Amino acid sequence: MTSPDHHRPEPRPHRNRLDLEPDTVERDLVKLVLTVVELLRQLMERQALRRFDVGDLSEDQEERIGLTLMLLEERMAELRDRYGLRPEDLNLDLGPLGPLRPRARTRRPYWRTSSGGAA
Repeated sequence: MTSPDHHRPEPRPHRNRLDLEPDTVERDLVKLVLTVVELLRQLMERQALRRFDVGDLSEDQEERIGLTLMLLEERMAELRDRYGLRPEDLNLDLGPLGPLRPRARTRRPYWRTSSGGAA
């Protein structure tokens, strides 16, 4: 039993929460799907970097993985543009792990060169 003095604290608003409104449901759904795809893309990129670092991939595999990840990134950019989304819109707060999309990359994937092509 709780005393009348104790009341529940007001819920805090959550950042990056989807506001599902009838006029924006398609855009919000695309935002959610692209956010999940971005999370998976980053996981695949990190795994590819680990495999590259330990020499676990053949040259052909490195080239295919690099090309696939670059094409996925390009398609995601096209979809973001189509729905008026920015890369920052696809961010998630992962709690103690930090945000899904860091503000600045500390390491460039090996398949990206200064000209933007595959290595």
